[in-house]
Amino acid sequence: MLNIRKSFRWNTHQWFTLIAVCIASFQEPLATTMTVVALPDIEQTLNANFTELQWFINAYVLMFAAFVLTAGTLMDLFGRRLIFVIGMVLFTLGFLFCGLATDPLWLSISRGVLGIGAALSLGLPLLVHEFDGRDRASAFGIWGVAVCIGSAFGPLIGGVVNDILNWRWVFLINVPICVIVIALTLAQVRESRDPDARHIDWAGLITFTSMFSLLMFTLIEGNERGWTSPVIIGTLIATGVLLAAFLMAEGRQARPMFDLSLFRLPTFVGASTLAVVIAGTFFTLIVYLPIYFQGVLGYSATQAGLALVPMALPLLIMGPLAGKLAAYLPSRVFLSAGLVMISVGAVRMADINAYSGLSALLGGMILAGIGAGLINGELSNVAVSVVVPARSGMASGINHTMRQFGFGIGIAGLGAIFSYQIRASVLTSIANTPIGEGGQSSGLAKRVIAGDIDGAVSSLPLEVQSVFTQVAKVSFVSGMHRIFLVTAIVALIGAVLTFMLVRDRDVIQVSAKTKAPTDLSRD
Repeated sequence: MLNIRKSFRWNTHQWFTLIAVCIASFQEPLATTMTVVALPDIEQTLNANFTELQWFINAYVLMFAAFVLTAGTLMDLFGRRLIFVIGMVLFTLGFLFCGLATDPLWLSISRGVLGIGAALSLGLPLLVHEFDGRDRASAFGIWGVAVCIGSAFGPLIGGVVNDILNWRWVFLINVPICVIVIALTLAQVRESRDPDARHIDWAGLITFTSMFSLLMFTLIEGNERGWTSPVIIGTLIATGVLLAAFLMAEGRQARPMFDLSLFRLPTFVGASTLAVVIAGTFFTLIVYLPIYFQGVLGYSATQAGLALVPMALPLLIMGPLAGKLAAYLPSRVFLSAGLVMISVGAVRMADINAYSGLSALLGGMILAGIGAGLINGELSNVAVSVVVPARSGMASGINHTMRQFGFGIGIAGLGAIFSYQIRASVLTSIANTPIGEGGQSSGLAKRVIAGDIDGAVSSLPLEVQSVFTQVAKVSFVSGMHRIFLVTAIVALIGAVLTFMLVRDRDVIQVSAKTKAPTDLSRD
């Protein structure tokens, strides 16, 4: 499907639109993946704990997920190029403010600005407007490769920048790139909008953002405050109430930002489910694996980034191959197969112990990378192909929201499981020992959870350091075991649902000349 000879016949506007969108989409995952290897240095510089580290990640995820739906509406209403440029401006400012942050709160707020910018600079509607049919599939395949590179090689790029300069430059290095994208877009990308778009769905925006914020708060703060505490129980109840309010608000809108009618299409339900699952499994592991590499194996930021390369290469290879497979196989076959590979890869990665090195993870990482590569580009194509191009902003916005929702749930949910398991293991292991005396047990557990094993060990008397080193590593690996197994189960369930729900006949065929639907029942 990636027919390079045919692609050379694309016009100048198509090429530059694709280039601008690919660069922006390459940077979007970098905002997270570059950061993960810098977390230990950020933690030390800003004196942050594990909960604050989770908020660093999820402040971005939360704002992206909240505004990406509105971004689609804004693009349809005011113009896709205009909103894309505004988003890139906020993206630039977000990177700048992150690089200048002096405390955890400042960094989290700055990452929230970064998330809003990423949401508004959603580029897929620009591609949908410029490309049709096989050309669109080719463009989506190239876009998928760009996203994969940013997702998989982000830790390596971030590690090198962090080690050569410092963690601030992990953010600041993106500023001039954003400026180039803005200039390129203004010069070459054509404007487009939905002539039938009418207004912004403020009720949907407010209820969805509040619901997602409370859910993230509950998952991140649950271990610290206690899952039966009045605060956590109250936020869970409030989350349910806000979810009901959101669904009611969207059901009453003539043109909602979250079009619930799309969920009558099994294929859209399947694509949305798949978006949640792949983000909550594969891309969440990309965040937690570097913490293991640095905390247990003692890798530097650069070495941790290099260790993720086995995940990157399959992504790059399988992205274009998935585009070709889509011409011969039903999408559900290789999309569900991709999740099965992620599940098997997670099971293989779970076969580690406190003495394991990188080699014990390699097989599982490669399998997971192959699976994600089969999914990444084609998923977005399937999601927007069930609507006419005029509503592509809304459809792609929902799909991106589902990705971010899955990523946020993955970071917070797996983080809750991870930290609970480590805390329980550490506290149990040092109970009734000299190490556990003096009320320091909780503090030691927190440092191990954050991956600061060396810091926890160095705070203890010399005679017990070797003993606690072993306790810390065993406990940390037990936490990794748990999230690997949960990942495997979730990915397998997602594979079954994807195979059952995704159907080629739901895809709308569009005339290249008129951009009007021509066939609603392709088999």
